[in-house]
Amino acid sequence: MLMAATFTASSAQTKKVSILGDSYSTFVGVIPAHYAPFYPNDRNDVTEVEQTWWSLYIKAKGYTLEKNDSWGGTTICGTGFGRMDTSRNNFISRVDSLGHPDIIFVFGGTNDAWANSPVGEYQYAGWTKDDCKNFRPALACLIDMLQKRYSSATLCFILNSELREPINESMREICRHYQVKLVELHDIEKQNGHPSISGMKSICEQLLEAGM
Repeated sequence: MLMAATFTASSAQTKKVSILGDSYSTFVGVIPAHYAPFYPNDRNDVTEVEQTWWSLYIKAKGYTLEKNDSWGGTTICGTGFGRMDTSRNNFISRVDSLGHPDIIFVFGGTNDAWANSPVGEYQYAGWTKDDCKNFRPALACLIDMLQKRYSSATLCFILNSELREPINESMREICRHYQVKLVELHDIEKQNGHPSISGMKSICEQLLEAGM
C-alpha cells in the first residue's frame, strides 16, 4: 500500500501544465520571444515570474510548466482592436503550440470584450475563417480543436472578472455544451487593467478552490 501511495503522489507531481492566454498570463523570458508581453510592467507591482497566477498554481500543486503560449493583446476570435483581422495570432492559430500537456488552461476573452469584437451566433460545426471572426463560433471551434488535438488532457477555461455580459454568457454556454470546466473569477485586484500581486494570488486560490 505504501508503494502504491508513493507512486500516486509521484505521478501527480509530474503533471505538465500548458497555458493558452493573453497578456494576463505573459512574462518576459517564458513566452515565445516574438510575442507581446505585459509583465513585468512599470504600472503593475508584479515584477517576478514567481508572482504570476500560473507559477503560483504550478508550485502549489507540485506540477511543471510544459508551455506558456500567451500573447498580449490577442483575442480568441479573429477580430481584434479597431476591427483588425487577428486570425494570424488569435487563440485558434496557436492551438498546436502547447506541447504535450496533462492540463491546459485557456485564459482568454478579455481582449474580445475590450475590443468589442462581434459576438455572432452559436455554431458548433463547419466553421470558416469568416465565421471565426465572431466570438461564439471562434470559441466553439477553439474548444473542438483543443479536445481533438489534446484528447487526454484536462481542459479548463478561465473567465476574467468585469467583462461585458455577452462574452460571459457565451463562454458559459459554449463550455457547458462541450462539458468543459469553466472557472469564473471574481474580486480580482488589478493595476493598469491587469492582475496585481494580490490579484494573481486570488486567481490561483480560485482555481484551487474550483478543484483544479
